[in-house]
Amino acid sequence: MHPFTLERPRDLSAALAFRAQAGRNDAPTEYIAGGTDMVQLLQENVRRPERLISLAGLLDNRIDVGPQGLRIGAAATMAEVAAHRGVIEQFPVISEALLNSASPQVRNQATMGGNLLQRTRCPYFRDVGYSACNRRAPGSGCAAIGGENRWHAVLGTSDNCIAAHASDLAVALVALDAVVEVRGANGPPNVSLIDFYRLPDATPHIETVLEPGEVIAAITLPANPAARRSHYLKVRDRASFEFAVVSAAVALDMDGARIRQARIALGGVGTKPWRVPRVEAALVGGSLDPAVLRTAAALAARGAQGRGHNDFKIELMQRAIVRAVEIAGART
Repeated sequence: MHPFTLERPRDLSAALAFRAQAGRNDAPTEYIAGGTDMVQLLQENVRRPERLISLAGLLDNRIDVGPQGLRIGAAATMAEVAAHRGVIEQFPVISEALLNSASPQVRNQATMGGNLLQRTRCPYFRDVGYSACNRRAPGSGCAAIGGENRWHAVLGTSDNCIAAHASDLAVALVALDAVVEVRGANGPPNVSLIDFYRLPDATPHIETVLEPGEVIAAITLPANPAARRSHYLKVRDRASFEFAVVSAAVALDMDGARIRQARIALGGVGTKPWRVPRVEAALVGGSLDPAVLRTAAALAARGAQGRGHNDFKIELMQRAIVRAVEIAGART
């Protein structure tokens, strides 16, 4: 592991000032909170900081559920949020996404803000033995496009990167119109989570809208009747501690047997959490009849591009939508 200096600022303002002194591409300075992803990146020499700035004890860890919705401090752990009674009862898709993530040990340590900022699990990014990775080394190429790409994205890709976004939590939050509160000198105070992540385009190494010296302070979700009837479906290669091949977060507001409102986001298939508004619109006014659901789910495939090994995801994500809608619709 590359040697580094660990800074422990006295407060958040000091922490932000430390990082703001470095530029966006200045790898020698990084933040660390729970550290569950950062430590792996350090061990694998993907990140080689000269200085780590600890956010421990500097961020809000409260979880508040009320008539206006849900607010989660960025320092709340995945385990705390997953076990919170208000989240389980009013936002089950969030609890399910968290419990389908990582291991109990990681969930006890990892923070909500850190989860949203975790890096891709693309093996070409994680293995420095591969030189061609535009996320790790801008301008070097993308080894995944012509290589083993079973785990990679089919939506939101570019000729520079096809790495899939890794967070289960982010998919559930995007389905419910989550907003992140940003703390920093110049950044916007609130950013919609779906706009928080950037598409790879020509700069895949710039993954979010955060500028140097900015951090996620909290996550908020508006109250929505669809949130109670929600479900997170995760398709993976093994039953535990595995990232999604395909996932679907679904929230439904029902009027008897009819769908009044649908919220759907996909994971494992996009370069960021992927909302499917065409599918949502097609479901409104319809029933839970399997044929109706399959017709609507087929719209998710528009614009999808497989690269050979991951072609199967285009069909699988449609099936995942149908199954997740059926499960959510059966809830009371």
